[in-house]
Amino acid sequence: MKKLLMLGGAQTQVPAIKAAKEMGLYVIITDYLEDNPGQQFADESYNISTTDKKGVLALAKSLEIDGIVSYASEHAAPIAAYVAENLGLPSSPYKSVEILTMKDLFKTFLRENNFNVPKAKGYHSLEEAKADFYNFKMPVMIKPVDSCGSRGVSKIDSIELLQEKVEDALRFSKNKRFIIEEYIEKCGYQVGGDGFSVNGKLVFRCFSNEHFSPTSSNPFVPVGSSFPSNLPEYIQDKIHNEIQRVLDLLNMQTGAYNFDILVDSEEDVYLLEIAARNGGDWIPQVTKYATDIDMVEYTIKGALGEDCSDLICIKPKGFWSSYAVNSLNSGIFKGVEIHKELKENNLIEHEITAKNGDSVFAFTGSHLKIGTLLVKYSSMEEMLEKMDNMTNWIQVIVEDSLIKNI
Repeated sequence: MKKLLMLGGAQTQVPAIKAAKEMGLYVIITDYLEDNPGQQFADESYNISTTDKKGVLALAKSLEIDGIVSYASEHAAPIAAYVAENLGLPSSPYKSVEILTMKDLFKTFLRENNFNVPKAKGYHSLEEAKADFYNFKMPVMIKPVDSCGSRGVSKIDSIELLQEKVEDALRFSKNKRFIIEEYIEKCGYQVGGDGFSVNGKLVFRCFSNEHFSPTSSNPFVPVGSSFPSNLPEYIQDKIHNEIQRVLDLLNMQTGAYNFDILVDSEEDVYLLEIAARNGGDWIPQVTKYATDIDMVEYTIKGALGEDCSDLICIKPKGFWSSYAVNSLNSGIFKGVEIHKELKENNLIEHEITAKNGDSVFAFTGSHLKIGTLLVKYSSMEEMLEKMDNMTNWIQVIVEDSLIKNI
């Protein structure tokens, strides 16, 4: 029986752990939280942080694993590549995955290789950023270089806000670095979704429309993704070609990707992020409904060096979305009310992870979601209208308290 080491046992990673077990694998997980939910489905569990390179490598060596997966985890993706590279297991190059993971390294890579990229620079300290601030065109985005789920991301147009937003960004950076980049005005929806390469070729992509809530405490945190993208095919092909150019330059191999991409009014493509991992928020599950392609299975097969050459790009059928159930306010969770029409006509699957009486927090990052909906629609128009106004269809009931946002 082949042994698969999976980095992380959070609720987001449980579907992949279950899938690996169903594929007949011996599944080992590692997580810094001793009470992670994934351990109840795995064969073995170890209390080692997924970002501890040396610790995970030592564990992998001792267990003589056959493959390693970082499912839906940005921080752990370079660790998986590092361990695989050191053990001679299937993987893309560690340095390449690191470039894709670190926002400042990725922006430098894009600029040096003549991609469309906003002016951007990484910093270690507020003083460095202050000295450079007026070299940027306002407004600018402040981001941790290594966060995911839009944690610590903000938009400012004044140096008076710089200290507050830099401090917020650094709270979410393990490497204690942040980036300033000029703001790009998108045309239409931001592009998300997942893809998969086999031997470096992007053989599958399923682009989505990313949805944001203007009333959220952090308007840059996506609240959901809808499929298919409403972009014309020729622009989707243009995006595909830009992604392929990145994969070629970085010598990427076989594995999954999660995308964040902008297209401006001139139809120029800006690659905000190409993460070397599957998307969270049930994106692989929605993709399977839309295309019948099981991205979780291919991710696991790729990590084990198994043949993935049968994977082809299939256009989505129907109209689907995932939605991150979230609260506008902090307080004590009292339940979720889903509109009868949505529940009867659209809702396919749902999971509410918060329990009655739990403390919940205003939605400032994807880590604060309290559940996920998987929804089907009859048309593009219905899908976009409902996703853009989902607070009309689902209500999170919270009893106000003095809990501070985090």
